[in-house]
Amino acid sequence: MPITSATSAKVAATLVAELATTKEQMRESQRLRYRVFARELGAHVQMPLPGHEADRYDHYCHHLLVRDRHSGEVVASTRILTDTQSRLGGGFYSEAEFDFSPVLALPGRIIEIGRTCVAPAYRNGGAISVLWLALARFMVIHRVDYMIGCASIGLRDGGAQAQAITEQLRTSHFTPANLRTRPRDPLPRIVGDRPTDPPSGSLPPLLKAYLRLGARVCGEPCLDRAFNVADLPILLDVDRLDARYRRHFVHNRATTAVSTPIPPPIRTARHAHRATLR
Repeated sequence: MPITSATSAKVAATLVAELATTKEQMRESQRLRYRVFARELGAHVQMPLPGHEADRYDHYCHHLLVRDRHSGEVVASTRILTDTQSRLGGGFYSEAEFDFSPVLALPGRIIEIGRTCVAPAYRNGGAISVLWLALARFMVIHRVDYMIGCASIGLRDGGAQAQAITEQLRTSHFTPANLRTRPRDPLPRIVGDRPTDPPSGSLPPLLKAYLRLGARVCGEPCLDRAFNVADLPILLDVDRLDARYRRHFVHNRATTAVSTPIPPPIRTARHAHRATLR
């Protein structure tokens, strides 16, 4: 049974974030991903082990988990691919869907997050908040400048909602033209009248969470045929974090415990000057 908002604070207090340090912990995340993406959403996923959603990028990623301390189960997860690890793995996952060249040319450290998912009973906001705060600690320790990723919109309506959401965000949440990406498999546009605005509250939760942080959309959506979604490319400049979140993200005042120490920051030369979104 889904948890009501009245109990969300109590539930959040039972959650703890941790980085996977063993293969079994990574597989816990892969099993949650399989339940959400394959069983619930009907995606055609890679499954090297029965009941696990996995791909070649997993080996190069940090896997950030949220665990319910009462049940011991992983109830939310995301994976983090650093710029250093992406070079070892042949690039970021998002580069398979978009030409991210303008964004990747920005000076500073870049990480990519992906495969973010939350178990149905924990979608009251508490689990994703715990996940975000742990991600913030990772970004602070590693002195991350930019975060990229994809926000998915379902295509069960043939793409009408995805097109409407894209148009809705175009004027207020897109990056400047010099930081636009190009989809490798563009979502086909619906021919006819301009799509109407999507109903209030219809933004997918992950996309809404990105925008609340201060992230911007980098361009047109890409068609992800395996997952039957339209992916919007996302860019978050850490300097542009929304003031409501800066207390947690920049000053790292999270009250949530991170039970597994985050590895030492990767030592790279810092650029003297940074480009920021205007």
